[in-house]
Amino acid sequence: MNSINHIKNALKELDEEVEKILLDWDIPLNEKDNLMLPILQQKKVLTQTLEDLEYLRDNPPTPNQPCGISKYREE
Repeated sequence: MNSINHIKNALKELDEEVEKILLDWDIPLNEKDNLMLPILQQKKVLTQTLEDLEYLRDNPPTPNQPCGISKYREE
């Protein structure tokens, strides 16, 4: 699945952005928090999407049946 590779690459890029922010001594701590919050929110959504896609790849639904992936998600 190409989408899994794209999501993995996007997660890697988000990690690099967070690392750049953390290592920049010119940014005050409270500003670092404000800069990282949207990145970490994106990362959370992408991580969940990646887990869902990997689950579906490994456990494809039977034809004409709902996939039911929501019951395997951690709340």
